[in-house]
Amino acid sequence: MEKKTRPFGVLDQVGYVCGDMAGSFVNLFVDAYFLTFCTYVLGISPAWMATLFLVARLWDAINDPIMGSFPDRWRLGKSGDKFKPWIKLFMIPLALSGILCFSKVPFTGVALHAWVAFVYILYGMSYTGTSMPFGAMASVVSTDPIDRSKLSRARSIGGTLVGIGALSMVPVFCFDKASNIMPERFTLMAAIFGVLSIVCYLLLCRFTPERVHEKHAPGQKFEYSKVLKAAFKNRPLIGVMIATIGSMLFITGSSQLRSYIYKEFYHDTGAMTIASLGSLPVMIICFILVPKIVAKFGKRNVILVMSAYNLALSAFILFFPIQNVMLYTILNLLATIGQTAFTMLIWALVTDCLDYSEWKMNIRSDGSMYSLYTFSRKIGSTIASTGAASALAAIGYVSGAGAVQSAATVNNIYYLVNAVPVVTCILELIGIGLIFNLDQKTTETMYAELAERRANGTAEEA
Repeated sequence: MEKKTRPFGVLDQVGYVCGDMAGSFVNLFVDAYFLTFCTYVLGISPAWMATLFLVARLWDAINDPIMGSFPDRWRLGKSGDKFKPWIKLFMIPLALSGILCFSKVPFTGVALHAWVAFVYILYGMSYTGTSMPFGAMASVVSTDPIDRSKLSRARSIGGTLVGIGALSMVPVFCFDKASNIMPERFTLMAAIFGVLSIVCYLLLCRFTPERVHEKHAPGQKFEYSKVLKAAFKNRPLIGVMIATIGSMLFITGSSQLRSYIYKEFYHDTGAMTIASLGSLPVMIICFILVPKIVAKFGKRNVILVMSAYNLALSAFILFFPIQNVMLYTILNLLATIGQTAFTMLIWALVTDCLDYSEWKMNIRSDGSMYSLYTFSRKIGSTIASTGAASALAAIGYVSGAGAVQSAATVNNIYYLVNAVPVVTCILELIGIGLIFNLDQKTTETMYAELAERRANGTAEEA
């Protein structure tokens, strides 16, 4: 049933922006610089890091559906809220794990490698504990599909704001004028981001209420087998998962490798700040235009066109190497318009997939179903992290702050970095263009039938 509270409005969207910022403060920082910190500062080889990323993220992916079922199985506290108590439980461990990831410890040898593995796995589990309930709670903030699309747009803004406003300061604050790393600055930055993460999660819990509170029949048991069966039959969800794997290759892979191309190929880490700040007008343009274009052509069509545009420009950058750092930065910013549009719309498509399960299979279990989607995100991140570190090792990258890379390695770094968005766009076009089958007309029919069914009380929970 829907809990009586104030009507959905701007404050809900502000809270949801804060929620995405909260996770992004830690997640984006770790994704972008943990590999850099470990190879340059701790002197760990990229090949070993590739193994860590593979093992840790595969465990993280398996762990997602397990932890995703927790809110469906158990309620914490007396508020009746399904998801927010789990966010409060894991937000402090997430902040602490981010600080530990960027601590220059006095360990060496096996102890050092064990420490790095421990803190990275701790970070992954803590992030799952907050990000999974945060994403799934959109379904209980409002049952209106338009409200949910607004939450999707709000979520895309949060990470972008952190990427532009916070991460853009990292190259300035954590590297000296000669592009050398200052380890203690990374630790301080991780602490600042950890505090900001906790504050933003508290703002989410304050501003965005859970309006839909489910009542469970006495003796009702959660059956995960029903969720899995519904997921395998959910064609839109499978399409979104494949597209998201592609998207995570870009988000994780490009962020991890970007510092290498600017440091080794262009010898200008300062340009990374310009690249981050340049994302602001891209976000503003998409924020203004994407909803208007979607209203006319539909979410799916907009994603397909923007992904095709991104593919064309990214392929040009890959096959025709750009020697000027500013021209390279500008062309990449133009290309990321496509990814920004994808990010703004994908969360709304995920909610459509959850509703599709109720529409076709008459099963509603948002926490577990959403965690299966996040499973694909973790698989994408695993492939990106492992692939990035493995590729660096394969092209002859040498770890260590004072290491000098060969000309061949530097040249291959360029191709490695710029191949990522090309692969990303291909997977997005396959997932949304060939598998996802909810066009605008079908989506409208789905919501009309669901509204009638919910009014009659025929939907059930797994």
